[in-house]
Amino acid sequence: MADKRDYYEVLGVERNADEETLKKAYRKLAKKYHPDANPGDEAAAEKFKEASEAYAILSDPQKRQQYDQFGHAAFEGGGFDAGGFDFSDIFGGMGGMGDIFDDLFGGGRRSSNPNAPMQGANVRARVSISFDESISGCVKNLEIVLKDECTNCKGTGAKPGTSPKICPKCRGTGQVTFRQQSLFGMMQSTQACPDCRGTGKIIEQKCPNCAGTGYTSSKKTIEVTIPAGIDDGQSIRIRGKGEPGVNGGPRGDLLVEVRVASNPNFIRQDMDIFSNVEISFAQAALGGDLRVKTVDGEVIYTVRPGTQSGTRVRLKGKGVPSVRNKDVRGDHYVTLTVVTPTRLSDDAKEALRRFDELSGNSLNQAAEGEPKKKKKTFREKMKEAFDGD
Repeated sequence: MADKRDYYEVLGVERNADEETLKKAYRKLAKKYHPDANPGDEAAAEKFKEASEAYAILSDPQKRQQYDQFGHAAFEGGGFDAGGFDFSDIFGGMGGMGDIFDDLFGGGRRSSNPNAPMQGANVRARVSISFDESISGCVKNLEIVLKDECTNCKGTGAKPGTSPKICPKCRGTGQVTFRQQSLFGMMQSTQACPDCRGTGKIIEQKCPNCAGTGYTSSKKTIEVTIPAGIDDGQSIRIRGKGEPGVNGGPRGDLLVEVRVASNPNFIRQDMDIFSNVEISFAQAALGGDLRVKTVDGEVIYTVRPGTQSGTRVRLKGKGVPSVRNKDVRGDHYVTLTVVTPTRLSDDAKEALRRFDELSGNSLNQAAEGEPKKKKKTFREKMKEAFDGD
């Protein structure tokens, strides 16, 4: 591991870089060094692999924490597999590496053969859910416009009764080679055929139903199952629900970004929930049972006598469920705030004055120099203050 470069150095970012900065840095390097953009260039392929490895570690909060603490040694023995960097059907708001590849290079892997099967492009959509739905999970119907193979021409793009012809310029390869004399000698470059636009085929009579595209568009309703515990900005990948493939290739995927509405009672952080609960002075002093709202409904928490304002308590297992295992849950942290009353009756004021005196906090008593009385327990003081005895 000693010969590996620092991951932050590889991506060219500071160690405190946020997720968006990491993503932008990786996209730039991936676009520059991707093998599809640099065929046969081993140096570019190595830089692409290096950048992919760095992004895979730093874009994962847990792996990034391990790397920040132990460096490359955190992953010794286990190795690294860029192909295994996958969040299955769910990936963070930044998306997986495959998500970025789709943005840069279109759906599936490209081939030098224009007639080879290619995966269709991915389709992106967004769905909004409530905070409660993000905790329990839900099912949403999403309406999107998708392409399908034209039934009139069977996807050829040619008028029924006719068929596409092989492009005479590129002879069906979809590419043409140019040779040009330069200061360094004869240079050769390959480009997409301008006549067939890289398809290798010429359609002389276009299908009137699809205008020669081979596809028609229609609105479809897709059922999206949203798992319990999904967070705002995360996405769900529904495989095979994107655009149709080319030359018999598979359809792309549907990437659904989930937006979660805020909740006035709770704040979510990863799998934990945070909230504030107000308690009275008497509850803080004497203790007792308190009803606390959680994502599962109200629970009873027993406040300890003498609780101070700002005390944070933990309700274990009352947080957000994991999207991978609903039996694994975070915790709920409650901050208890003691509320000082602003309106008191005369009797209440007198009771508090007596309590203050019995607690030994009275300024008048200290000034008069009265002899100290035998200390009473806290409960005795409260009983005496409010009973008027």
